[in-house]
Formats: sequence, structure tokens, C-alpha cells
Amino acid sequence: MRGRNDAGQSKRPIVLCCMMIVCLCLLFLYFSGSNGQAKSTAFEYGTKFSRTLGWGSDDGEDGSEESVFGTGDADDIKPKSFPVCDDRHSELIPCLDRNLIYQMRLKLDLNLMEHYERHCPPPERRFNCLIPPPHGYKVPIKWPKSRDVVWKANIPHTHLAKEKSDQNWMVEAGEKIKFPGGGTHFHHGADKYISNIANMLNFKDNNINNEGMLRTVLDVGCGVASFGGYLLSSNVIAMSLAPNDVHQNQIQFALERGIPAYLGVLGTKRLPYPSRSFELAHCSRCRIDWLQRDGILLLELDRLLRPGGYFAYSSPEAYAQDEEDLRIWKEMSALVERMCWKIAEKRNQTVIWVKPLNNDCYRRRALGTKPPLCKSGDDPDSVWGVPMEACITPYPEQMHRDGGTGLAPWPARLTTPPPRLADLYVTADTFEKDTEMWQQRVENYWSLLGPKVKPDTIRNIMDMKANFGSFAAALKGKDVWVMNVVPHDGPSTLKIIYDRGLIGSNHDWCEAFSTYPRTYDLLHAWTVFSDLDKRGCSAEDLLLEMDRILRPTGFIIVRDKSIVIEFIKKYLHALHWEAITVVDAETSPESEENEMILIIRKKLWLPEASSQDSTT
Repeated sequence: MRGRNDAGQSKRPIVLCCMMIVCLCLLFLYFSGSNGQAKSTAFEYGTKFSRTLGWGSDDGEDGSEESVFGTGDADDIKPKSFPVCDDRHSELIPCLDRNLIYQMRLKLDLNLMEHYERHCPPPERRFNCLIPPPHGYKVPIKWPKSRDVVWKANIPHTHLAKEKSDQNWMVEAGEKIKFPGGGTHFHHGADKYISNIANMLNFKDNNINNEGMLRTVLDVGCGVASFGGYLLSSNVIAMSLAPNDVHQNQIQFALERGIPAYLGVLGTKRLPYPSRSFELAHCSRCRIDWLQRDGILLLELDRLLRPGGYFAYSSPEAYAQDEEDLRIWKEMSALVERMCWKIAEKRNQTVIWVKPLNNDCYRRRALGTKPPLCKSGDDPDSVWGVPMEACITPYPEQMHRDGGTGLAPWPARLTTPPPRLADLYVTADTFEKDTEMWQQRVENYWSLLGPKVKPDTIRNIMDMKANFGSFAAALKGKDVWVMNVVPHDGPSTLKIIYDRGLIGSNHDWCEAFSTYPRTYDLLHAWTVFSDLDKRGCSAEDLLLEMDRILRPTGFIIVRDKSIVIEFIKKYLHALHWEAITVVDAETSPESEENEMILIIRKKLWLPEASSQDSTT
């Protein structure tokens, strides 16, 4: 009996092992055969294909020098398909996902707005699926009509129309949503409000652009960005900023309308813009406590404003007479006085402060005055993940002596070498050659796009590695705007982009961008993948991120090495993309080796028919 019992026990591990092998095989067959239709399994963690095919790690520390793009052979493994995310994730923003915050049990200070700041998923929690458009999605209405009306199916959220019905933010109109141009403080239209601000500042003809000297604006707590939308007709461009807060989808509405916008918050980290980038900052009923933490949020605006820049503030504190508002106004007035701001004008419900042109006022302040000046070693242009500081950013000595930025008026400033080129040891000749080179490249791009692009086909553009912004400058004659993205670990060229009268943001392409899905019509990726290879980040993750932020029927222009182009081509079918053309790029001194150009178009597919390549 004992012998038979021992024998039976010895067989049990073998049986259990066999059962486990069978289960693993079944799971492998299920996942490898999935076509992405099973909703219960579509939303998967991780980068499954990356790990399976051995394409480099996310931290680049595995010691391997092999390119993540493989050999470039046609026989390399091709992914069959990507699963489709559950449709409840059709508006996923990976680094601004509050569900992730709850799941990871991050300890954040809600009073400091940390829960609205970027918190990206670690590699093992990234989602390896295609973000589906909402049911009934339509190709967006074209600019300029889109400023005033969008398809409701594309952003099926009407709570703001009800909540802000008395303020003319937006109005339901059948299958569309209309934007009358109102706001919390300007119920009767942003255009009249903007004209009133220009009048308060004594600008000629009540034109907010001040004869080209006011070009870039930061609109904090922008709502659906009607203020920024109506500035565009005056040749003024605003970075409309708002968090993904209780007024959800406000930035999504802005971008659907074709208005420049970015998801961000004045919390604990610096905004991803360089110092002295904006001529005007604006806050209309933005409900920000400017007095908290020794005025640190107001000091962040001070860092971002140019010499002589303005802060237009429309809020009850500027006009109300109740005890609490009077207290706030008194303390805020004392703070900005210590910051050397002066009131340019105060009228009705709006006050406009102006920042000094040089450092004289700072140097006259009594010893120990708060807020203090920032330490001499502080780099005001280092912003990515950098905590804010409650200190005043003084001007560099040359800017102090000049008493201003030395920038040309718009539109001349677009092509005039800005003084801050000297900070990067870049000559005017190099700048001008770069401008000329990208003018030729952009002309070539548009000839390659050919009949696929009509004058109103493209509105929202992102240049994923903008350098000096010359790609965007070459598009001046087209009715488009460009989000110029500068890598956070490269030269500080974003300040040059702002000095040209353009806008943009720092970013790390190993992470997701702070925007909603389906918000850009064209992505331009010049050597972005090659740079990613050097850092060891996942190229597949970047492809999925580009698909997330690109609108259906939108375009991608990849300019990179041939091995990169061949790598991307293997993914076209899995991503529901189609190649428009592949050509050799023009040679230039900027290229490390011969580059190729791949132009792609994203197909319009719907969740219920994603196994079919439905197109428009």
C-alpha cells in the first residue's frame, strides 16, 4: 500500500505540470489569434509585442547595442493586429488618467492640484490597444466653421451646455454643438471682451495685437477656449490651458474646434514653456488661489511673461465689495507690488497689471523683501518635471540693458533671428539657413500629399521635434496652427520658437502627450524614432501614441533613416494606416545619413467594424 501510494504521489506533479502547459498553450492561442474584437480582453497592460519580439527595454539599460528596429529585413515578424480598447476608454489620456491614480494609490495633495498633473503609467501598466472613436464619429467640421460648431457625436458630452447655459459657452443644436463665443466673464462674446482689453491698454484701433508687438498669449483656465479662438483673427495666438477637471472635455472641445490648446494645470510643477514666452497672460474667472504658497502660482506667470508683459485678470476680487473679496484684493495688490508689477488699467470688472522692462525695480527692493529673487544658478528654461519656486526670475544682463526682448513685430519676427539665439551659440546665418531648408522641405511635403490635401483638409498640426520651429514657419501661408514639441533633454530651442511668434511645449516621447485622442490632423516626425532608439524606449508605444492623438483620415509624415521607415511599414495594417508614398529625402548637412520620407494616412474605422478596413 505504501509503495502504491508513493507512486501515486509522484505522478501528481507530472499531471499538474501537464495541465499547466495545456492552459498556457490555450492562452497563447487565444491571444495570438485575437483580432481585437473581444471587449473583455482588448484593454491589455504592457507592450506585449515589444517583449515578444525583443525590441529593446524601456530604460535602455540592458547593455544591448542592437537597434530596436531590428535588421530591416522584410522577413522580420509582423504584428497581425492590435486589440481594440474598450469603448469606455475612447477618451483615454494615459498620463492624466485618474483611474490610474486610484489603482496605483498615489498619495497626492488635492489642494495643490497634484491629481491634475502628469502621472504616467509604468511600462508594465501601459495599454497595448487602439483607442476607438466614439460611436457615430464623423470627420470633423472644417476650419473656420469649426470655431463655431462641431459634431456632437465626436464629443458626446453636453453637461457644459447645461451647466453654463446662462454664459453662452456652448449650445446643443440637434446633432451639432454650437459655440456662441461666450464665457463665464464675457457672456456677450469674446470679441467685444478682447476689444475692451485692447482699449484699456490704449492699443491703436482697439486691436489687441498692438501693431504686431503682442503676439503670444497664455490663457489660464480657458474653458472651451473661445477667448483664444477669437484672438486668431487679430493675428494673436494663445496657448489655451486647462486641466482635465470637473469641466471635463473643455480642452477636447477647443481642439475639435481647431483652436490651439493644452491639458495642464498650475499645480506644483512648472508649466512646460520656457521663460519670457508670452506678451499677455489672461485669467477670466479661473478660480485660482493666487495667494497660496507665498504667491507661487503668480510667480510662475511672472516667469513666463516677457519684459513689459501684461496680466489681464477678470474676477470678483477686482471689483466686488464683500469682505472676503476685499481681503483677497488687498493681499494680492500687495504681492504684485512687491513683484514690481504695476496697474496698467482697472476698469469695471477687469484689472491689467504690467511687468517691468528691466531689473531696476528688483534691485531697489529692501533687503529681505519677499518673494526673493531666484538664485543665480536657477535655469528658468528648465521646465520638464521641475518644481515651481516662489521666487522672481530676474532678466539676463543683456535683456536688462536692452529694456525689453528686442523682438521684431509680427509677422517680421517669424523670420527675424531673435536675440536669444546667442544663448544657444547659434548664429543668425545658421538660423536663416534652417528656415530656408524647411521651406523647401515643406513645399516638397505638400507636393507629395498632392490631391489628398485640399486647403481646408488640415488644421491642427504637431511637429514632434520642432528644433527652431522652421517647419511651422514654412506653413505661415496656410490656415493651420502648429504645436511645436521640443524634446525635454535637448537644446532649449523652444524659447526660439516662442520668440518667432509660434507656440509649443516641451515633452518626452517615451511618455504620452497631454492631449485627448483624435486631436491632430497631421503629425510630423523628423528623426523622432531614431532619437527614441538611442534612449531605448519602445517604438511600438510611440506608434500607438501617434495613432491615439491623430484624427481618423489624418496624416503622418515620417522623415527618418531607411531602417525606421521599413520598421513602421510593417505596422501599417495593424494600425489601420495606409502608405501614401515613400521617397528618398533631399540630402542636407543636417542628416546623419540618407533619410527617407514616409507619408501615411490613418483610415476611418469604427469599433463595430474594426476587422474591416473602412475608409473615407
